[in-house]
Amino acid sequence: MLNERSLSIHQECDQCPIRHKAVCARCESDELERLEEIKYYRKFEAGQMVIWSGDKMDFVGSVVSGIASLTQTMEDGRTQMVGLLLPSDFVGRPGRQNAAYDVVATTDLVMCCFRKAPFEEMMIRTPHIAQRLLEMTLDELDAAREWMLVLGRKTAREKIASLLSIIARRDASLHMALAGKDGPLSFDLPLTREAMADYLGLTLETVSRQISALKKDGVIELEGKRHVTIPDMERLMEEAGDDSDGGMLV
Repeated sequence: MLNERSLSIHQECDQCPIRHKAVCARCESDELERLEEIKYYRKFEAGQMVIWSGDKMDFVGSVVSGIASLTQTMEDGRTQMVGLLLPSDFVGRPGRQNAAYDVVATTDLVMCCFRKAPFEEMMIRTPHIAQRLLEMTLDELDAAREWMLVLGRKTAREKIASLLSIIARRDASLHMALAGKDGPLSFDLPLTREAMADYLGLTLETVSRQISALKKDGVIELEGKRHVTIPDMERLMEEAGDDSDGGMLV
C-alpha cells in the first residue's frame, strides 16, 4: 500500500504536464470525468519508499513529475536497480495483485493514482485506456531491451552517453520539443552521480570521470552538476553507440 508519510495534493487535469503522454492521453471528456472520480494525487520526498516488493497493490497510476527507481532485492540482501520511472510512466499492473519491485522516489515525486478495481473496470468499458496502456507496455518492453544492450555490451563512456540521451529524448518528448537538428537540448539531470553509478553498474569515480570527459570533448555542457545542455543530439547518439536516426524515445 502507499507509504503513509506521503502528502496529499491536487492538480487539475487540464494543467497536467503529462496529459498528452499518460494513460489517459486519448480519453474523451466524459471518460476523463469518470477517471476524475477514482483518482487522487500523492507526493513523495526524495528517498521515500512508494511501495515495497510483494505488497498488495491497491492502486495504479502515472508519474507526473520527478523520477522513481525500480529495485529488486536478492535473498542475500544484494539489490539491483532494474529500471527508472520517468514522467508519464505507468506504475502497477492491472490484474496483478502484488508489486514485483520496490519503488523508491529518487527525486521528489508526484503521482496521479487511480484506485485499482475501478480502473480495471474502466479498462473493459473504455478502449481508449486499454489501447494506450498496451502502447505504453510495448514502449516499456522496447526500453527494457535497449537497456539490456546498455548494461551488457557498452563501454562506460557509452553507458553514460546512453543514459543522457534517454533522459534527453524523454524530456524533449514530454515537452513536445524536436530532438537533434533544430538546436541544443537542455534539461536538469534528475539523478545524482551516485544514482547513475548504481543504475549503470559503474563506480562513482568512473561516472564522474566520463561525464568530465564528455564535457571536455564538447559532447555536453554542464551548468553546475545537474543542468545539462546537448549541443548536438546526433553526436551524443554516436557517443552512445546508437543509430542517430532512430527517432525519439516515446
